[in-house]
Amino acid sequence: MSRVLVVEDESAIAELISINLRHAGFEVTIAATADQAQFEVDRVLPELVVLDWMLPGQSGLALARQWRGQARTRDLPIIMLTARAEETDKVSGLDAGADDYLTKPFSTNELLARIRAVLRRKAPEALDSLVEVGGLSLDPGTRRVTRDGVEVKLGPTEFRLLHFFMTHPERVHSRSQLLDRVWGDHVFIEERTVDVHVKRLRGALEPALCHRMIETVRGAGYRLTQHVSATAE
Repeated sequence: MSRVLVVEDESAIAELISINLRHAGFEVTIAATADQAQFEVDRVLPELVVLDWMLPGQSGLALARQWRGQARTRDLPIIMLTARAEETDKVSGLDAGADDYLTKPFSTNELLARIRAVLRRKAPEALDSLVEVGGLSLDPGTRRVTRDGVEVKLGPTEFRLLHFFMTHPERVHSRSQLLDRVWGDHVFIEERTVDVHVKRLRGALEPALCHRMIETVRGAGYRLTQHVSATAE
């Protein structure tokens, strides 16, 4: 049973969300302030947080940034709720680390659909077994990537990107497909962002001499292949 923390200071909204989530099979905890939310996260790390933007004291936006800056909560899935409908506000919420964004008023069915979508995107990293391609090994459980005893240091996004490439080897993926599968279909990100993270991924793989496994397919996108010389320049 997935644990969801609902951080919402309006008790009627919090209770409505809680009832619907419990009915859908989730275990729910409610917090009305940022301090209470931090206490609950410290007590038991939830699978996902539904986080209201406007909270008494510290804002949900600040709390999301705080969690993204800490190792234990860096990858905690967050769906932000807010009455702010402007695109700039959505971008601010996503930049703060939210995985998705829902504007009030919203339907509980849509919230449930988005929760399931976010959990689906996050789950493979935690549940899948060891993946190996061309001597490169990725362990989602320990978040370690190695090749011939050399450990590759990756940020969270590069880890997700490599995990997707390694579980779909030799296939060409367009930038829009990568955005959908790695970043998530509700995120406002430009396609050139993919190029930036692919460049970072190659740089991280270089010490392990496998950066050339990530190929650019001109006019199409990127693919991971083991049919290249890993030491070639």
